[in-house]
Amino acid sequence: MRIILIGPPGAGKGTQAVALSERLGVPHISTGDLFRDHVARRTPLGQEAQRYLDTGELVPDHVTAGMVRERLALPDARDGYLLDGFPRTVPQAQELAAMLTATGTALDAVLELSVPEEVVVARLLGRGRADDTEEIIRNRQRVYEKQTAPLLAYYADLLVTVPADGPVPEITARALEGLSAPRV
Repeated sequence: MRIILIGPPGAGKGTQAVALSERLGVPHISTGDLFRDHVARRTPLGQEAQRYLDTGELVPDHVTAGMVRERLALPDARDGYLLDGFPRTVPQAQELAAMLTATGTALDAVLELSVPEEVVVARLLGRGRADDTEEIIRNRQRVYEKQTAPLLAYYADLLVTVPADGPVPEITARALEGLSAPRV
């Protein structure tokens, strides 16, 4: 299966990505991991990303897409993957669509982990990280809503929305059930 995983910060994407990747037998491909790997290996894309990261700017879409394109070309991703952190915007989704068209493949689903904002705020405040103040957390939620709302419409035909509050195994079960259900 080729799946995109989306959800607000604190929705449990990382936790679910690991569980779903294992259960579905596909690699979990995280843009954060790709950035760290490329920067550490000092690849041309990593060096370009580092210039933006050093100044606190967003890494441009073409750099992120280049990393994703390279990763999706590896043999373990041939039969499927779980993308986490890409695409984040409609232009990135269009870039992914071009990649898929070029390889004659298609997405199977876009899995949205849906969590009430108050639950996410409580989860993130509970982590105790210095950058997890309520104001910062709520701002991240606004940024997510601004970037993601258009993606939910863009992927409406592939969208599987799963309530992501409750025990981790229950959320994983809901996600697997949603992914296996026929879409109209």
